[in-house]
Amino acid sequence: MIFTDKIIIKGLKIFAYHGVNPEEKQDGQNFILDIVCYTDFSDAAVTDDLNQTVSYAKIIKTATKAFCEKSYDLIEAAANAVVLKIFEEYEKIEKIDITLKKPEAPIKADFDYVAVEFTKERKNV
Repeated sequence: MIFTDKIIIKGLKIFAYHGVNPEEKQDGQNFILDIVCYTDFSDAAVTDDLNQTVSYAKIIKTATKAFCEKSYDLIEAAANAVVLKIFEEYEKIEKIDITLKKPEAPIKADFDYVAVEFTKERKNV
């Protein structure tokens, strides 16, 4: 199936305690999430009814809660927790692209951020 309607959340900044180093778990750091949720909002576009789509405000609350519920060693696991929680709470969402950026990773190098990015479809979760 091809999904073309998207709810896009770009640059969601969340402070959390993910990482393998003790100081990351103790001091925390900023993370940035880009989330694209694929759904069919053709009914919402016609009816102007929020119940026919998924609220981006609610997706942000869900993503933030899932991201901060637990301290993960790997950003892959933290991103996956967000995806699973969104699928659990919003049955209209069929596919999610997620990018999790870690701009303050404790690496001795000059970089903008390190990140993981993946796509999950509801039918494969």
